[in-house]
Amino acid sequence: MLLAEVLDGLAVRPDGIYVDATFGRGGHAAALLARLGPSGRVYALDRDPQALAAGRARFSGEPRLVLAQGNFADLAAHCRAWGVTGRLAGLLLDLGVSSPQLDDPERGFSFRRDGPLDMRMDPGAGPSAAEWLAQASEREIAEALWRYGEERAARRIARRIVEQRRRAPIVRTGELARLVEAAVPARGPQRIHPATRTFQALRIVVNDELGALRAALDAAPELLAPGGRLAVISFHSLEDRLVKRFLQNRGHWTLPPRDWPVAVPPRLEPVGGLRRPSEAECAANPRARSARLRVARRPE
Repeated sequence: MLLAEVLDGLAVRPDGIYVDATFGRGGHAAALLARLGPSGRVYALDRDPQALAAGRARFSGEPRLVLAQGNFADLAAHCRAWGVTGRLAGLLLDLGVSSPQLDDPERGFSFRRDGPLDMRMDPGAGPSAAEWLAQASEREIAEALWRYGEERAARRIARRIVEQRRRAPIVRTGELARLVEAAVPARGPQRIHPATRTFQALRIVVNDELGALRAALDAAPELLAPGGRLAVISFHSLEDRLVKRFLQNRGHWTLPPRDWPVAVPPRLEPVGGLRRPSEAECAANPRARSARLRVARRPE
């Protein structure tokens, strides 16, 4: 997704060291490798063991690629282990859930086809969405739906969830989708399914996606070499606002007042404006429509 735009934004050098912190099925990594010479390297992370297994099969015998299972919240630790801290020519974060994860009903990310209500990017780590819903309070559920799904009917949905789990636990995606649909009466033509925001919110909570993004962004300036570039693809407003604010603040979460006696040097500098997928890409892949790319560089 946004492949040409990512390569352009990263200004790929043949001898550069790159980290793809969201490997997925290896599309971006393959494109990076195609532009690298013999001394270039790509280090790749993914939380999903299925993605890593597919990647090892696809890239077997590729000496310039190093694959590891991990959360990009721990990106700094992985880069230290690889010995590349402060040496990266580029770092890519392609946020959200991958198409293979969405398309597999057994992973529980989508309400389109019934499956276990799981939603974990790493199925072996932490509670599933069903387990979280079983123990969270009504207030916690409502707050999560409002904060991470921007769901206006958050309280009504949370109340219905708690009422339903008193009768029986909610363990299937289809069950939850029908419950939300019943709790949110249709008002005119529906642009998206009523359960879309609820599923987004639960996925973000289960995987602590915004916490991981904050940690990765905070680590990025020290991981990049001078002149190295960061590229972040986001898919919803919560992610994009976080990235935008961080980059507008030059790689800081907050900036001191203008009359602060000591100047705060930039850790990152935005490169270009917001990049969006082309009409052709959106036509070929409708899921690309919400993708947004922001690029920054570490000052030299």
